[in-house]
Amino acid sequence: MTDLRYPIGRFAPEDQITEERRQRWIDEIAEVPAQIRAALQGLTPEQLDTPYRPGGWTVRQVAHHLPDSHLNSYVRFKLALTEEQPTIKPYDQERWAKLEDGRAAPVEISLALLESLHRRWVFLLRSLSPSEFARKFRHPELGEVTLERNLALYAWHGRHHVAQITSLRERMGW
Repeated sequence: MTDLRYPIGRFAPEDQITEERRQRWIDEIAEVPAQIRAALQGLTPEQLDTPYRPGGWTVRQVAHHLPDSHLNSYVRFKLALTEEQPTIKPYDQERWAKLEDGRAAPVEISLALLESLHRRWVFLLRSLSPSEFARKFRHPELGEVTLERNLALYAWHGRHHVAQITSLRERMGW
């Protein structure tokens, strides 16, 4: 049985990372807005308000979570590129998802934000050198995180949430 929370599996960092792998992760980040838009295409308000798994967020909350999370990641990249190992501020994604904009706003708002954010983020990512990807920020709970690891995490993160929605659609026959 597939774990509905992790339809593509949990994030697993890689040890040996090539330039080609880094570029593939950037491509995956670039593809997320179109993938999430396609995953949401044609869903009714009732379907958007369906949890993707028992006890999980609704499809709408997942759609709003993506730009919330990716905006935080983008800022972390900028901080790590302009400061020496800055300590970032984590956020409580569960509480963010329960705010009114996460529970009830039209998904188009977040799709537009995600599309613009990813165009800007990918522009930055494509400009970085290997030494810049080695820069770090300090996460209060995770310790030092390289931008390369964060890149891998967010490439996975986009695929992860798209798969939560597409697997629900498959299970429900939507």
